[in-house]
Amino acid sequence: MKKKVLLKGPLLTRSGYGEQARFALRSLRSREDLFDIFIQPLQWGKTSWSSEMDAERVWIDQTIEKTIAFIQQGGQFDLSLQVTIPNEFQRLAPINIGYTAGIETTKVAHQWIQKANEMDKIIVVSGHSKQVFENTEYQGTNEQTGETVTLRTQTPVEAVGYPVKTFENLPELDLGLSTSFNFLTVAQFGPRKNLLNTIKWFIEEFRNEDVGLVVKSNIAKNCLMDRNRLQADLTNFLRQQGERQCKVFLLHGDMTDAEMHSLYRVPQINAFVSLPHGEGFGLPLFEAAYSGLPVVATGWSGQLDFLVDAEGKEQFYNVAFDLQPVQREVVWDGVIVPDSMWAYAREGSAKEQMRACFENNARRDDYAGQLHERFSEEMMYEQFVSAMETETENEIIL
Repeated sequence: MKKKVLLKGPLLTRSGYGEQARFALRSLRSREDLFDIFIQPLQWGKTSWSSEMDAERVWIDQTIEKTIAFIQQGGQFDLSLQVTIPNEFQRLAPINIGYTAGIETTKVAHQWIQKANEMDKIIVVSGHSKQVFENTEYQGTNEQTGETVTLRTQTPVEAVGYPVKTFENLPELDLGLSTSFNFLTVAQFGPRKNLLNTIKWFIEEFRNEDVGLVVKSNIAKNCLMDRNRLQADLTNFLRQQGERQCKVFLLHGDMTDAEMHSLYRVPQINAFVSLPHGEGFGLPLFEAAYSGLPVVATGWSGQLDFLVDAEGKEQFYNVAFDLQPVQREVVWDGVIVPDSMWAYAREGSAKEQMRACFENNARRDDYAGQLHERFSEEMMYEQFVSAMETETENEIIL
């Protein structure tokens, strides 16, 4: 008999967690012989909602209506799959699975461990997230007995990456770039992505050369107000960098998956650069790599799952880093704890690796082919469904 599964997550939003929720949905739909799917959509911060109206969106809307009717009639679910940060995990069914991107730092909050231990299974998106969940410990004292107790994750944790995406016909994009060689970076304009240093170091390295950096970014949404604010902030920052021949281009606005994948294949886009402090997985990095772009990136956290090949060999321009405490302004109660650390890319190494990439100027379609094999849709859907297996009283339950 099919299991009635409630998928709760922000699958209609243009966000990393939205992409994660859509992957979960597609995995479930790959085995509709096992699952009767119900959907409870969530908002995700201030991010925009997707406006695409394709066959999948029609199916989602119909399933949401089905879910509302089912709940109103007193229906009960066999299993919940909750795509969100662990603070928001709840017991909604007899079996509950938390699916989270995890953490970009070296330590998860104690609230995450407490909530994770209320779940029957935790699925994360990378080996980094899995390791941090399993290695984080807190020491406390039992107020009644005075004994020292250790809080750690007791729930099984499994890591499942994302699948590559393929498109039969990609739209052609004309960016009107005037520079002969161009780096691309794709990231939200916030502290974790380290964009200001990325731009500053790029300018200092290529100041008097015919090289460009395309910055696909936003602050929170893809609306005109967001664009105007980001353009003003970026223009002011660039003025402070002095005279230069190299150019920085801002690309802002909502783009479909097909348009984003076209961006990675624009002939004037030659390489991808990303120097974040940490990634749960790093979807833009992944998409760039399996699209054949050479990648310059910080050599730490979730992106190593795909920037290092199956034999353990680095397939990217590895920027050295130092693990240091997170900045005070990014501490987030219950999410990013003040005594956690993340990576700070070294300026000299970042410039050296961008230069090496520029001088090499070669696409990586050979490695892209390997990624298409390792992370095919069929394989990743199968891995995700397998990760949902939960043992309860010596019985494996799907």
